[in-house]
Amino acid sequence: MAYKILSPCGRHSIPLSFFNMVSFSALRKVMENLAKSSGAMTEEQLDFLLLNLHHLSKYRAEQIFPSVNEYEILQIVCGNIRDFHRLKMNGCVEHEIIENVLPHFQLMAERIGHFLLDDDELIDRDYRLSKPAHLLLNIIPTQLEVMHMCHKNLKSSTSAEVGRFIEHLSETSPDILREYLIHLQVHMVNVITTSTSEARNIHVMIEFLLIILTNMPKEFIHHDKLFDLLAHVGELIREVSTLVRYLEENSRNEESTIDHATLDLMENIELMKEDLKHVYLKSPDSSQLYFPMSDGSLFMHLLLSHLNDLLNSNAYSVALIKEEIKLVKEDLEFIRSFLINVEQEFYKDLRARVLDLAFEAKDVIDSIIVRDNGLLHLIFSLPFVIRKIKLTKEEVPNLLDKIQKNKGLIIVKSPTKHVERKSLTTGQTIVGFKEETDLIISKLTSGPKMLDVISITGTPGLGKTTLAYKVYHDKSVCSHFDIRSWCTVDKKYDEKKLLEDIFNQVTGSASKYRDNIDVANELRKHLFGKRFLIVLDDLWDIAAWDELTRPFPEAKKGSRIILTTRDKKVALYAQCHSVPLDLRLLRPEESWELIEKRVFENGSCPDELLDVGKEIVQNCKGLPLVVNLMAGVLAEKEKKRTVWLQVRNNLHSFILQNEVDVMKVIALSYDLLPDHLKLCLIHLASFPKDKAITVFTLKLLWPAEGFLEQREMKSVEETVEVYLDILISSSLVISFNERGKHPTCQIHDLVHDFCSIKAREEKLFDLITSSAPSSSSSLDLMPRQMAIEYNKDRFWDSNFVLFDPKKRRHSGKHLYSLTITEDELHDSLLDICHLRHLRLLRLLLLHQSFIKVNDSLLNEICTLVHLRFLYIRTEVKFLPSCFSNLWNLETLWVNNDGPPLVLLPTIWNLVKLRVLAIYDCSFFDLDTDEPISITEDSKLEKLRILWGLKLSYSKDTEDLFKRFPNLQELSFNLKESWDCSTERYWFPKLDVLNVLESLKLTFESSNDSAPSVATNRLWDFFLPLSLKLLMLLKFPLTSDSLSTIGRLPELEELYLVDTIMEGEEWNLGEEDTFQNLKCLTLQRVTLAKWEVREESFPALEKLRPWECPKLEEIPPSFGDICSLKSIELWRSPQLEASALKIKQEVEDMTGEDRIQVVVDGIQVVVE
Repeated sequence: MAYKILSPCGRHSIPLSFFNMVSFSALRKVMENLAKSSGAMTEEQLDFLLLNLHHLSKYRAEQIFPSVNEYEILQIVCGNIRDFHRLKMNGCVEHEIIENVLPHFQLMAERIGHFLLDDDELIDRDYRLSKPAHLLLNIIPTQLEVMHMCHKNLKSSTSAEVGRFIEHLSETSPDILREYLIHLQVHMVNVITTSTSEARNIHVMIEFLLIILTNMPKEFIHHDKLFDLLAHVGELIREVSTLVRYLEENSRNEESTIDHATLDLMENIELMKEDLKHVYLKSPDSSQLYFPMSDGSLFMHLLLSHLNDLLNSNAYSVALIKEEIKLVKEDLEFIRSFLINVEQEFYKDLRARVLDLAFEAKDVIDSIIVRDNGLLHLIFSLPFVIRKIKLTKEEVPNLLDKIQKNKGLIIVKSPTKHVERKSLTTGQTIVGFKEETDLIISKLTSGPKMLDVISITGTPGLGKTTLAYKVYHDKSVCSHFDIRSWCTVDKKYDEKKLLEDIFNQVTGSASKYRDNIDVANELRKHLFGKRFLIVLDDLWDIAAWDELTRPFPEAKKGSRIILTTRDKKVALYAQCHSVPLDLRLLRPEESWELIEKRVFENGSCPDELLDVGKEIVQNCKGLPLVVNLMAGVLAEKEKKRTVWLQVRNNLHSFILQNEVDVMKVIALSYDLLPDHLKLCLIHLASFPKDKAITVFTLKLLWPAEGFLEQREMKSVEETVEVYLDILISSSLVISFNERGKHPTCQIHDLVHDFCSIKAREEKLFDLITSSAPSSSSSLDLMPRQMAIEYNKDRFWDSNFVLFDPKKRRHSGKHLYSLTITEDELHDSLLDICHLRHLRLLRLLLLHQSFIKVNDSLLNEICTLVHLRFLYIRTEVKFLPSCFSNLWNLETLWVNNDGPPLVLLPTIWNLVKLRVLAIYDCSFFDLDTDEPISITEDSKLEKLRILWGLKLSYSKDTEDLFKRFPNLQELSFNLKESWDCSTERYWFPKLDVLNVLESLKLTFESSNDSAPSVATNRLWDFFLPLSLKLLMLLKFPLTSDSLSTIGRLPELEELYLVDTIMEGEEWNLGEEDTFQNLKCLTLQRVTLAKWEVREESFPALEKLRPWECPKLEEIPPSFGDICSLKSIELWRSPQLEASALKIKQEVEDMTGEDRIQVVVDGIQVVVE
């Protein structure tokens, strides 16, 4: 039979509909003939199948993307089999050699034919896209058989046709074998769910073979040894395939008999590493990379942390080089410990050499893991850099001996020479801070007779020194003290010189003192019996305070010390009687007064410049340092509106011109931070300016980014809080903490600019807003973290980091963290969006506005085994079983657009999970009410937060929560389940959660209308005694139900939302006491009558009735609660009169304006 319809030369003129009709009919006939041929497959039949594959990939590319690559591989495999078959037909291969494989050819042809017919008929796109991978797994083993026969029987053939075939086979095999291994690995993860040493060994071997086959450097390999190498790889793949099939068949057995075989695989890896060295014509250039960053200490901290994480990971790629990573880490730690204890100016060459080697080691290790020229690095570069590091390490003992012999010349950790710094107040115009000035003067001139310390703390450039200077020169202060002295400390101070300076100010002399003079003692004698004021300006640490204040006597003369510091810890340590003053930002009117005085001196600003000037002031954000800089700029400019408009429009550039002054001030604080806190501070600049950052967000991101040092006896969350406290104490971070809201923090715009510059210098993160290459986007200088604000109008799609690296340019292989927000990715690009090449990723945040992750992308995410943080949007019902591969995952956040997502048993394998937030999700299939099998010992012991759960009654639900012994925050929807035996709603046993602090519950009624209150006790609440926050939404409640809640001893915040109260009343009896409740919020509660006693809420600080139209007044007994600070009303105008009455009565009784009344967000002031 002849198949001439689909000849290549005529394919462009054939209509697609005609092609489909003829192709379908012809395929049917081919399949019928194949079935009758009993193994006698013809070359013509194979040609026909090949042409169909070609036309399918060409004419239906849009329908089958991203499977085009698989179709191309299928064509190559079929072409190779066809050409091998042709060797037999041409008499180049004896029939005896090929006869055993002919049935495989026949079966392969039948499978391709059926695949083409199925593909033509299939409607379901997802199913169609999964078919090529399945077919590849079935037909590539046939090519492996061909490779085996060629290597065994045809390698020595003198036939030119055979030689050409083997050469073509060598060219095409790496891509074919690599594709097969990738699909085999995915197949293993999805099918073999039990974790065994055998499965792990197979995965490691697959990883090793993929490194060989990816970016194979053929120009370095002996041509005559290339086919031998590929044949050897093919043999190993055949062995691996057999073991995978065996594991699949026996995956349910507890014991396996193939352990010895998989151990042989591991031995093969080591043997092949040695053999590979002899395959190369020459070793590749191993010239050293040079350290590109500015802060070597910061880089070493990051690198050692990264290596430690790799050693603790279960990644198969890491298993290949685990011993090597351990050697690098140990040797670099040894060298680093030596360099830390030696002055910076000594051994500069050694420091530079070590940093170059460390950077080279990082590049080599990461390149192996991401398969970026991995084979070259594995065989040559890694052993070479290890040897160089070892040789450098061996130099250290000799250097230590040298240090010991030259003790007089080299001082370990010697203090840096003091550099004098002039006070920043010189020549400044001083305005603002009137209340603060009056307060400090009052503390200086009155108060206790004992020595007192008035501390001023705050952000760099905030005006601490200026304020101290202002009160220091106040006339009343000058006349009050017998002696005054001003001492600017600086962070690298000389104690003796500073004490001399104070002594000379006190005595009015200008002497210099010999070393044998005890200046401290002389100063103490001179101060004794006198009332003195000493300013210690810009003190940096507690040790400096202790040293400098030793000479100050504590006689009861009313003496004072003014201390300015950016570190609140120092102020708290120095505190005697007065509480430290945290200096605020300048108010807009104060900023304007400062600019007006400096620019116009004794005059006033012309009306035409007022609006522009105040806009400029607004952009200074209240930081005196910036206001002063801008005042200096305006003072030098013409007093014309056009000129000032130009300044306003170029405000940022004017500030940048003075960047050196601004950055020096901030750098002083930054330089004092340890490396891990520098990273945390710089990371805050990855958020937009002026954005309040929740502490909760940092608790998720900082661990994922690898910024935290391991701390015994402290949880991850506690460690983040400690880090933030230090940064806040250093005045580099501003903290906001309001009850009822998540604590937040923020950095000033100038600190943001400083950190952004540091981030670029240290290649830490990059913000991309278009496809234009950034300053640090070249591959060798890729930042650790990339944040992309994707805009479909600005991006050239071919440059986008997620696109398939085989088809498009990309620059993301070495990324550790990727965040993408803004526009939604165009539908036509979804199928070419890939993640598998980002193999080092620790953090992946694909914002819900950007992409809805499909099944294909979910399977690729499963290969990112280093992930610690994952945030995605999807609509699948089940996460794929391969998610068990993400052993390192700590945060899993899924915005679910589909039906409730059922958490398969594989979720219990993610033992490092701290946060699980999936809206909506369930551990049971709510459609069938059938439970998912959970083994007895399944627990998530590290889980702290579980959000988005849907729960209904099931016998298996009862013991669910005991599997989360350390859960601290929980939110779930409770489906209505009435227990006829108790005549109550069913409620889960949450009292097993002994450390739970926050609970949010939403009741889902089975009726469309809201549930009614039919009994006195609707619920038996099984709540943990540890609860501090409870939010109930849509719950029907009675007074008795609330009495049960009131007995929770630690409860501080209670929110009742959309609550139906029995009889529309809440009566609190004598025994009903919310002992520790500080905030009570009632939102849309059907409450008309409310009886409250003074003892009902003894600790209440904030009362918030919101949208409660049936409640006519706030019970007057709230006025008897001494702790009450505010009443906040929202859309409840009928309650305003009673709230103001309570406020007035309290003020009349106590004489204090103690209670704030806020109505619809506006504070009400009583005249």
